[in-house]
Amino acid sequence: MIKPEKRKAIYLLFENGIPIRDISRQLRVNRNTVRAIIKQQGIEPEIARDDRIRIDSELLYRLYSECEGFVQRIHEKLLEEEGIQVGYSTLTRMIRDLGLGQRNKKRCGRVPDEPGAEMQHDTSKYHLAIGDKKLWVIGSLLYFRYCKRRYLKFYRSFNRFRMKCFFHEALTHFGYTTTVCVIDNTNIARLRGTGKNVIITREMEEFSRRYGFDYICHEVGHANRKAGNERGFYTVETNFFPGRCFETMEDLNQQAHDWATIRIENRPMSKTGLIPAKAFEYEKPYLKKLPPFVPEPYRCHKRQTDQYGYISFDGNYYWIPGTSRDEVTMLEYSGYVQIYLKRKLLAEYPLPPVGVKNQLIHPEGGPKPPYKPKYRKKPTAQEEKRLRAIAPEVDQYLQCALKPKGMKRHRFIRELFRLSCKLAAPVFLKTIKRALAYQITDMETVERIALLYIREGSYELPPVEIDAEYQKREAYQEGRLSDDVDLSIYEELLNNE
Repeated sequence: MIKPEKRKAIYLLFENGIPIRDISRQLRVNRNTVRAIIKQQGIEPEIARDDRIRIDSELLYRLYSECEGFVQRIHEKLLEEEGIQVGYSTLTRMIRDLGLGQRNKKRCGRVPDEPGAEMQHDTSKYHLAIGDKKLWVIGSLLYFRYCKRRYLKFYRSFNRFRMKCFFHEALTHFGYTTTVCVIDNTNIARLRGTGKNVIITREMEEFSRRYGFDYICHEVGHANRKAGNERGFYTVETNFFPGRCFETMEDLNQQAHDWATIRIENRPMSKTGLIPAKAFEYEKPYLKKLPPFVPEPYRCHKRQTDQYGYISFDGNYYWIPGTSRDEVTMLEYSGYVQIYLKRKLLAEYPLPPVGVKNQLIHPEGGPKPPYKPKYRKKPTAQEEKRLRAIAPEVDQYLQCALKPKGMKRHRFIRELFRLSCKLAAPVFLKTIKRALAYQITDMETVERIALLYIREGSYELPPVEIDAEYQKREAYQEGRLSDDVDLSIYEELLNNE
């Protein structure tokens, strides 16, 4: 489309005697187009459409009310009931012109994109294949609005402590922070209220003040206020996840760190061509530089050392050096723990990988502790595997019995395995079939069923297999040469009676 000013220029040049060829070459307009404009004397003709569709506004108001504002359904009713064939985009334009759907909706306030002004934070939940399992993980993304730098990390669960660890890790990586951080009204840093009336928790308010920024919430329904962060998660879903495999949570976070801080930082943005790393160098004078030392966030836990010299934490056992068994203080950091006794550092251990449980952790390079906790958690994978291999009915019963949440899984499997060792195979299988038919998961009831079958039936104990070559064993030969046991003391007891 040629603008009116250009049309007038073409006509005036022709009036001044400039040839059509020169006008076409100078203004870069096709010669036929120049001739048509000269014929129209530089005035754009008004073209009236004969096929323009007109729909009564009252009809649109009525259908909008009946269809509860769903334009797709309005489009169907116009075609099926009114016989009006109209394009979907044309219909949406007509609805917008009538002001429908926008009466109670306010546009998100526009904020100028200034260097050093703000950063944005949000989380998103994903179901990823990690190793050979599908796990729910929570992605945490920090986004600098002006320079478009990002910091991404994934967690199995997310709370205020992990949020503080994430901000500390991200901001120390950048070395700078902005004046404010925009969050939504569901963020865990918020105590109550929404938008400009939000009240941030005292814990997170003191944390942010330490780094020199404040948390602010956007208004309800104005998620576009942090559109850069939302776009960042879209880029994660369309550029980071596709074509990548993750073996562990550590592998996932390492790839996420490299992607966000190396690949994306040095890649031009698709529309503007901006390179985040170079834009950050320009933005540095407007940002707040972090203090030389910012203490790392931690949580405090009180633990009592057991008689074996261990304390339990997060499903694992940490050895405490020394012989005193007093109450100790454990400080949990992002990647390690420190153990103190009366302000004296006793030990420091790195946290095990995510998902590792029931491990005995002691100082590396030194001798292993001579004792270990007796009542520690024991897995039941082997017992469950042997039970499922007995018969398909047992496998089906375990699937049914272990399905409810809150089930004491390990105790149930151990008791059922113990029962299978006590009973003959036919009795056990018959007991399981009846328990499966009546959906019985109480072990006392299962044992009573087995006792009932034993009393009613004539079951014999399975024969004991004895190795006939036992006399040739080394242990038997060694014991055969030892002295006979003196049993005279028992004969004296019998005589005294």
